This record gives sequence, structure tokens and C-alpha cells, in this order.
Amino acid sequence: MAAIRLALAASLIAAPAAIAAPKVVADIPAVHSIASAVMQGVGTPALIVRPGASPHGYSMKPSEAKAVADADVIFWIGHEFTPWLKTAVENLGEGAVAVEMMDAPGLRLLGFREGATFEEHDHGDHEGHGDDDHDDHDEHAHKDDDEHSHDEHGHGAHESDPHIWLDPANGRAMADMIAATLAEADAANAAAYAANAAAFKVEVDAVEAELRETLALIGGRPFIVFHDAYHYFEARFDVEAAGALSVSDATPPGPARVEEIRALIQDVGTTCVFTEPQFDKRLVSRLIDGTGAKSGELDPQGADIEPGPGLYSALLRKLGDGLIGCLSS
Repeated sequence: MAAIRLALAASLIAAPAAIAAPKVVADIPAVHSIASAVMQGVGTPALIVRPGASPHGYSMKPSEAKAVADADVIFWIGHEFTPWLKTAVENLGEGAVAVEMMDAPGLRLLGFREGATFEEHDHGDHEGHGDDDHDDHDEHAHKDDDEHSHDEHGHGAHESDPHIWLDPANGRAMADMIAATLAEADAANAAAYAANAAAFKVEVDAVEAELRETLALIGGRPFIVFHDAYHYFEARFDVEAAGALSVSDATPPGPARVEEIRALIQDVGTTCVFTEPQFDKRLVSRLIDGTGAKSGELDPQGADIEPGPGLYSALLRKLGDGLIGCLSS
């Protein structure tokens, strides 16, 4: 019996210790969802900005700041979208990695749109990042607005709209970048990360095909969004907004902008003006009063969707449902 116990003890000592998954942190729900999908069966990333909170001007809680400080890998959109995270990223511990999703290979980037009203966009390939895995969608791409520099917008080093996750092609590119980063940080689970990323992309393919079919029914119907967060989704599915009530960082609009949007509602026969759950809906209610336009809701973050691997697909579907629900009735 003693010999058995000694043999068991020896085997336990000789057995290699389980390798813990890297500590991963993501800034917003969509990035967290993609990272969660890639990490399934290996680990669970932490989320900083909870659903329902606005990422603009966010202040981290002490527990969130600690999670960032202790992280091995941080996935974030970039300093132009969540600038409050930049200092924490710059002070990460030795060996920690911070990856900006705006730098993902294969990403399609779109330019900022200026003013309260949007002019019709040219269609064609973006002159830069491509969509190598989905060339059949290139006809739906929109050229970047190259004449606008980042200095004019104050959005940081990138000259592009940072709401990249709302294009499913970009979601697939982000999954590849996340899988590659995690494989480098945790080679023992590289195969799992690659398989999970592949499964995620298959799921997103299906969601995109589904949305393309349903959104084709409302193409060309004019609508206005609360703030210009949906350019990528609109361009991917050819359902473009006529304008935005608020500026790109979702600050309250001034009286002149409100009047410009009210005139646009009348001029183009706007069907729907969309609110967002993070902002006061009373402004939109006053804006559409007496115009015949309806009010709907769109949410670029997924405020009422459970965080995790399923959030990304659910977010895309809910955006489609919101547009169809308001524009088709």
C-alpha cells in the first residue's frame, strides 16, 4: 500500500502543471464577444465597458483598472475610440501585449462623415486594407473619405471611423487577429484558438447572409440615426442613413444641428429617426413631433444582450431587426 502511495505521489510530481490561460481583457462588448468566442474551452476574457454604458468618456472602476494592470493581453478598438484606456495600456507590465483592433490585417476602414447630413457615397474597394477572404462582398465597400485628416476630427492617429465591429467582414478579421495574438501568447492552445476563430467566422457568414436577404427589402428608405456609429453596417448592407442628430462622439447636438436635421426630415421624407438606449430619447421625440416620421431604436453596443461569445451575432441581428421594424411598417 505504501508503495502504491509513493508511486502515485511520484507520478503527480512528474506530471506537468496545467498551463493557465492568459489573462485577457477587452474594452467593449463586441470585442469581448469575439475574444470570448475565440477563447471558448480555454479561458474567459474580462470586459471593461459593460453593456448599457457609453464607451465615450468612460471612467474605469478600481476593479476594472486592476484587471487591465494584471492582464497578459488587452484587445481594444484603439486610442481614438477609448482614449481613457491609453494611459493604462502604456503602463502595462513587462511581457503584456495590447492589440488595437483598428490595426487588424484585412480590416475594411471607412472615413468619417461630416455634418448633420450625409451625401451619397461612392461604391468600390477601399484603398488600403482589404477583405481578402470575402472578395464577393467588395462591391458593397465604400471608399474612404481621404480629404478629411485626423487633425480635423481630433480622433487620433487613424483617419477612419472606429466603429469597425459593425461590419461583419471586420468581425471576421478581428477574430483572426485575436486568434493569432493568443496563439503567440499561449502556444499550447494555438489549435483551439484557430478552430474557434474558424467556427466564429462560419457563424458570422450565416448572419451576414441572413441580414443581406432581409435588409434588401428596405434599401433606399431614408432614416436618421442618433449619432454616426453605423457607417460600417450601413455600407455593408446598402442601407445608408441620411444624417445623424449628434456628432460622432455622441455629444448633445446644438440648436443649429437640430434645425438642420428637422429640415432634412421634411426634405427627404424621412421614415424613421433612431434613438439609442444610452441617450435621452426625449430629444428625438421632440424632433419628430408633427413630421410624420417614426421613432425606432438602434444600439451599437448591445446594451440588453448578455456578454459572451453569442453577443456579436445577436448584436448584428438586433441592428437588422431595428431597421426593419421601423422602416418596413
